[in-house]
Amino acid sequence: MAGGGGEAGACAVSPPPLRGLQLVQQGAEARLYRGQFLGRAAVVKLRFPKRYRHPALEERLSRRRTAQEARSLLRCRRAGISAPVVYFVDYVSNCIYLEDIVESTTVRDYITSVQQSGKDTSNLFLLAEKIGEVLARMHDEDLIHGDLTTSNMLLRPPVEELDLVLIDFGLSFMSGLPEDKGVDLYVLEKAFLSTHPNTDTLFEALLKKYSTTSKKSSPVIKKLDEVRLRGRKRSMVG
Repeated sequence: MAGGGGEAGACAVSPPPLRGLQLVQQGAEARLYRGQFLGRAAVVKLRFPKRYRHPALEERLSRRRTAQEARSLLRCRRAGISAPVVYFVDYVSNCIYLEDIVESTTVRDYITSVQQSGKDTSNLFLLAEKIGEVLARMHDEDLIHGDLTTSNMLLRPPVEELDLVLIDFGLSFMSGLPEDKGVDLYVLEKAFLSTHPNTDTLFEALLKKYSTTSKKSSPVIKKLDEVRLRGRKRSMVG
């Protein structure tokens, strides 16, 4: 999303990290470009500096987050979880060059299109189970995504094959704690149900598949229930 003024607005006028790249998204932490890298379709994620931070601290934080995102993507792929290929990491400019999943569709757009079309929604339950299975395998690797939404999941074409790709690991980290995995699922649940109304049964199918796939699901689901309760209490207090 394009920033309007202030630091984000100033960063938006900066030139791309490589000639020929086109800016496609401006976020709070980074800018996304699309173009070619060594002859391959690529998405380039550039973390820009926060001027309110001390320069030395900013450099350490940005480098650490860039490295963690690259490691998370590689860990996914080693575990057989579909994620963009990392082509190159520039630690000087804190820039990651990634595979562009060409002609992909976000899970958010796919769910919305199926719901609005009035067609058979049985494929959505298969998709929910697929998401649950992939997240279970990711959590069994002790990898926390940190920003799970249906916008951060892609479907390669043709979408009917439900070839799911996880993206945007900018807030990811490693943890074996059931609490962290439960919070990861809670973030997805809140995003899922607010973005796609009347999909409670879909998310239940997702969690059921997660529980049967993950070798460590029991304490995670227990923590998810605790996090839900804390969330409801905060809502009541306001």
